[in-house]
Amino acid sequence: MASADPLITEDPYARTAQVYPRLSDEMMDRVRNYGEEEAVAAGQVLFRRGDRRADFFVVVQGEIAIIRQDDQGADELLVTHQAHQFTGELDQVSERALLVEGRSTGPGRVIRVHHDDLARLMSSEPDIGELIMRAFILRRMGFLYHAQAGVLLIGDPNDGDTQRLERFIIRNSYPLRTVDPQTDPAAAQLMEVFAVGAGDLPVVISPDRSVLSNPGLPELADHLGLTERFDPDEVWDVVVVGAGPAGLAAATYAASEGLSTAVIEALAPGGQAGTSSKIENYLGFPTGISGQALAGRALIQAQKFGARMAISRGAVALDCGVHPFHIRLEDDQIVQARAVVVATGAHYRKLDVPDYARFEGHGIHYAATAMEAKLCSGLDVVVVGGGNSAGQAAMYLSRHVGHVHMLVRGPGLSETMSDYLVQRIQRSPRITLYPHTEVTQLEGDRLLSGVAWTDRRTGQTTRIPAHALFVMIGARPNTEWVADCLALDDSGFVVTCLRPGQTPDLRPGASAYETERAGIYAVGDVRSGSVKRVAAGVGEGSVVVQAIHAYLASLGRD
Repeated sequence: MASADPLITEDPYARTAQVYPRLSDEMMDRVRNYGEEEAVAAGQVLFRRGDRRADFFVVVQGEIAIIRQDDQGADELLVTHQAHQFTGELDQVSERALLVEGRSTGPGRVIRVHHDDLARLMSSEPDIGELIMRAFILRRMGFLYHAQAGVLLIGDPNDGDTQRLERFIIRNSYPLRTVDPQTDPAAAQLMEVFAVGAGDLPVVISPDRSVLSNPGLPELADHLGLTERFDPDEVWDVVVVGAGPAGLAAATYAASEGLSTAVIEALAPGGQAGTSSKIENYLGFPTGISGQALAGRALIQAQKFGARMAISRGAVALDCGVHPFHIRLEDDQIVQARAVVVATGAHYRKLDVPDYARFEGHGIHYAATAMEAKLCSGLDVVVVGGGNSAGQAAMYLSRHVGHVHMLVRGPGLSETMSDYLVQRIQRSPRITLYPHTEVTQLEGDRLLSGVAWTDRRTGQTTRIPAHALFVMIGARPNTEWVADCLALDDSGFVVTCLRPGQTPDLRPGASAYETERAGIYAVGDVRSGSVKRVAAGVGEGSVVVQAIHAYLASLGRD
């Protein structure tokens, strides 16, 4: 079977002993210390799809059936947990809505561990915790691989809104099955069953048979149970704004050290790094790792230690004139924080070319993942940019498309790209580099069909048929929401105590990542003078927690 998630190349269910492990008698005795043993009746529902903060169950006697609903709304048995096996997957360690239902098949006995006690169990019993966490991860991977317990997306794969929804669902590691109404034989029947017309597309259909026609991302996130609302009266020790590598590192270290931690993310974990097809120079991964996989692992770590996350809720304003600080979100939620970590990163700049906006979502892309590669299979594409992201995109695409035409404004790549990527690009017969060039014209009706570029030295213009343009040029910081509160440099990046070319602030306890406002820090790509690398962002995010501890101690809370 072909994977519904191209990042997962082997069926996780094949690892049966790890996906559905059995606890030993000695482990069962230890688990009892964190829960209560109770009887269950035949047909008793222990948890339902959509539940949050569900309890964790270990079977003592009897069986628990795990059930999902298919496209027709009928129950489908996924697996049956037997004695000494346990329920749950990754939603068990977060506040996300569950994807499946658990039901006793007959009379039996279980150990019920309440949601709040599961984290204590996993932390206090590390061998059991490791066994549980590995099973949770593999079960979610199985859902993704087989497109189980998730949603159905019907829409033209070349449509910008279809791509927007698919990208959001995939990047948030939610199971998805896509249906192309033009080529999939099942499309007509599905559209008839759910009363969907061509004008309604794209639509997202969930197992409860709800149909969302071209929803906004906040609406979709709420419907899928991906996000959560925070109590407006709750004051967090630290709120991390942005879930890229730097933000996730800060959240993981803060939560693991006992700080109440919330993470606010406008789109999906990973930031720009999350769109990278493969990162090969990140320490500890000699064969490389995709940005999405790295971000997914980091998110699980943060949630394992108790960090809470709001997805698809961008921050729009920071009030630093009050303490606790107030962060206002897009939906007007107010989140209160004793300390704030600004980790909102940056986004790629756009080209100044006629008709550019018309082709965004219809041939212009800012990421090169499996989704985009599938759209461009066998076709020529153009990549604009000379940094590592552009190099990784070119190499990845070269394995899937007809030919990659790579454009850079400068004389070459050596000054802006890691040498290992430069060497590969130069050796690849499927990549051609064009120095001193810039895109000057885009062609096409509804979809991009051609790209022209001009050599700035000679004035010569080259025009090719191309159905995709990947733009990865420079970066603009995501700092509009803090502009009224924090000092920014001339390019809009947040200025911290360690300012480029200047003497560091030598105040006692001063941090290189503290802004002009005590208690507010900036890490990763959003920080002025930072090194724009994943490892650097992770380092900054982990180190800043020490300064947060010192700051909270000065307030009398640590």
